[in-house]
Amino acid sequence: MVKEFNALSIPMEKAIFHIFPEYCKGCGLCKEKCPNDVLRWSDRLGLYGTPAVEPKDEDSCIACMICEMVCPDCAITIEKKAKKKIRNLGD
Repeated sequence: MVKEFNALSIPMEKAIFHIFPEYCKGCGLCKEKCPNDVLRWSDRLGLYGTPAVEPKDEDSCIACMICEMVCPDCAITIEKKAKKKIRNLGD
């Protein structure tokens, strides 16, 4: 039987942050490489009983996807939100 892992999804201003705590080994590479220091340790335990990460707040993340790229366990997925187009009524 295949075990299914569910992501913890956290909507933010520019993206939706998905973390799979079951894959996270708590290495901290995502925290270290984040340019805006968005991530913190959460109360959820990861693969080896170490804390997984979570965003501190909704506004700091710029959706650069560096955390997703550096995660050696593919425990993080960033889903960018579509940009809103503003049109002038006169056009």
